[in-house]
Amino acid sequence: MKKTNAMRMLDRLKIEYQFDEYDVEDKLIDGLSVSSKTGLSSNKMCKTLVCSGRGGYYVYVIPVKMSLDLKLAALAAGEKKIEMIPQKNLQSITGYVHGGCSPLGMKKLFPTYIDESVKDFNIITVSGGMIGMLVHINPGDLLKAVDGVFVSLGKEE
Repeated sequence: MKKTNAMRMLDRLKIEYQFDEYDVEDKLIDGLSVSSKTGLSSNKMCKTLVCSGRGGYYVYVIPVKMSLDLKLAALAAGEKKIEMIPQKNLQSITGYVHGGCSPLGMKKLFPTYIDESVKDFNIITVSGGMIGMLVHINPGDLLKAVDGVFVSLGKEE
C-alpha cells in the first residue's frame, strides 16, 4: 500500500493512527455516504473544508453530519467574513482533490480549526489524503499534528 502525504506526516511526527480503504464506485462520494458505506459513525467521521478570508486560507474539520457555520468559522479565524474556496482551486491550494482532502499533509500548514464536538472521542476519522482512504486518529493527536484549535463550528444538517 502506498502511503499518502497525510500518513507520511503522521509517521514523521510519530503519531499513532490506523487507516482503512473503501471501494470507490463513484469518483466523488460525500461523507455521509462514506459513513454509511463503512459503518462508521457520522458523529466521528469528519470532513475537511477549506475557506478563505482577508488573512489567507483556513481549514475546518467537522463531523460529516454537520454543516459549517460560516459566521462561527470566521469568528474562530478572527475574520469578519470567510467563504468556501471554489472546488476547482482546492488541489492547487492544498495538494488534495475534492473527496480526498485531509487536514494532514497539505502543501502548507494552514490555521486549522476542529469542531469541539469531537474532542472527547477516543478516535475520529478523517480523509487519508486520497479518495478511498481513511485515517483513524485520536482528536488530540490530530490537534497537535496540525497545530489546531477546538472550537464550535458546525450545525446539524
